[in-house]
Amino acid sequence: MIKVMFADDEELVRSGLRAMVAPASDIEVAGEAADGRTAVEAVRRFHPDVALLDIRMRTPDDGIRALRAIQALPNPPVVAMLTTFDIDEYVSLALRFGANGFLLKDIEPAVLVRAIRDLARGGAVLDPGVAARMVNAHRDGQRASAPARELIASLSEREREVVTLIGQGLSNAEIGGRLHLSEATVKGYVSAVLSKIGAANRVQAALLAYRGGLVN
Repeated sequence: MIKVMFADDEELVRSGLRAMVAPASDIEVAGEAADGRTAVEAVRRFHPDVALLDIRMRTPDDGIRALRAIQALPNPPVVAMLTTFDIDEYVSLALRFGANGFLLKDIEPAVLVRAIRDLARGGAVLDPGVAARMVNAHRDGQRASAPARELIASLSEREREVVTLIGQGLSNAEIGGRLHLSEATVKGYVSAVLSKIGAANRVQAALLAYRGGLVN
């Protein structure tokens, strides 16, 4: 059973998330929180496998503070951030502090359930729309930077295909289907890619794909 915890200062959002995962027999809502402080307390108390945190709760950086505190706990859960379609300045901070994904609050139920399962398996999730806006918000004026090109050049052809599909927001299973590879094989390629480019997770790999020109 996958234990998930939601943190959002709007009860309507939390109730919507609960309703979306309720039909999934392998997912249990282990706790909820309305702000960052109680989110950290809920993680300590319920030990969820996955925590979904709103970036902006009581204060603009409340979700970021909670992310940092949760990451400092022993055996922290995998954390993904909930955001609106308009990217703000805190997304880059969440990436820097170890968020394993970014999900839109208007996510479809089936996509949310799949994302929670992927996160629980140690993966990361990145909505394609979020990825594009993250790059637009944080690039320094050049579509493809020299460092990104150099890192991409160090990859094999297959590894470049994998990182391109990561940049498009595909899961390991979806990448396997696209490239006619087993999910285990894709997982091996993803691990190799992250190691070669020095990325902490798939989100950073996706940003490299954008900055290096692999994804439009």
